[in-house]
Amino acid sequence: MAPRPAPAAYRYTPAPRYPMLAREQGLEGVVLLSVLVRPDGRVEDARVASSSGTHVLDEAALSAVRIWLFTPATRDGRPVESIVEVPVKFALRSP
Repeated sequence: MAPRPAPAAYRYTPAPRYPMLAREQGLEGVVLLSVLVRPDGRVEDARVASSSGTHVLDEAALSAVRIWLFTPATRDGRPVESIVEVPVKFALRSP
């Protein structure tokens, strides 16, 4: 029986900076990003799949995710390119 493919996993994911303009205006939201992860675990491309409704938050999420590192997905034990859906939440208060 062949080994099952393993999805990519988060490895180094520093939180995005909360944009000052968004903080001052009390803006919050969740950005869903579609991230293309290379076989070496680095981000090849990232796009907004679902906007927070605020451009400045969407851009902050994209900027942060572009430097993230992942443990790459594998197929037959070898690292492969994959797409990961990444939610990035911006909240001014803890729930």
